[in-house]
Amino acid sequence: MNKEWMTLDKLPAGRFGEVKRITADGQARRRLLDLGLINETKVESLRKSPAGDPTAYEIRGAVIALRSEEASKIFVKMV
Repeated sequence: MNKEWMTLDKLPAGRFGEVKRITADGQARRRLLDLGLINETKVESLRKSPAGDPTAYEIRGAVIALRSEEASKIFVKMV
């Protein structure tokens, strides 16, 4: 893995990341791709829920909540 990459769940609130790799398999991978999380897609981390999980992300103009378990399978480069 590239040293500049981090998992999406580590992206600080208010920052943008660019999708570089998805390590999920099967239906989980298909769901993430269907949400628009393909290579070079820009994602903004908006805020965490009061309990800390899930986190809201803006992806292609839509706000999507992802659990840490899902977001940890998405590698991004901070932009």
